[in-house]
Amino acid sequence: MSIEIANESNTDVDTDSVLAVARYVLGEMGVNPLAELSVLLVDIDYMAELNHRWMGGDGPTDVLAFPMDEGSVDHGPQEGPGAEPALLGDIVLCPEMAARQALGAGHSTADELHLLTVHGVLHILGYDHAEPDEEREMFGLQERLLTGWRAEVAGAGQ
Repeated sequence: MSIEIANESNTDVDTDSVLAVARYVLGEMGVNPLAELSVLLVDIDYMAELNHRWMGGDGPTDVLAFPMDEGSVDHGPQEGPGAEPALLGDIVLCPEMAARQALGAGHSTADELHLLTVHGVLHILGYDHAEPDEEREMFGLQERLLTGWRAEVAGAGQ
């Protein structure tokens, strides 16, 4: 799994943990191990610009996902060998927004960035939350993946 990360946010972020949670989610979701993902951390002004330009939103948001190729999910042995690696797309995170949300939620900025990374990866893989049934599915999966990753990290620390 190739995941590129660039921190252009001028904020100190544990990029290794962001990479780790993204890698965990892609693995759990059965994504082709040759797939590529890009994660970009940006400041609040640039996030507001991206949100306006691409989503028609006002002001900054916490995470944006720009999927490239939905054909990258490895559907098991029936798919056959020789599948081409895919460029999944780009996830853009705003650590400043994550810090604000973390304060309101009562957890760390790192925890919020992990949650937003899981959320972004699920969007890259085609999940959405526009409709109530989609929201239940996506947020349930998001919670399961985040809980699994946290348990794996806690187990590795012992």
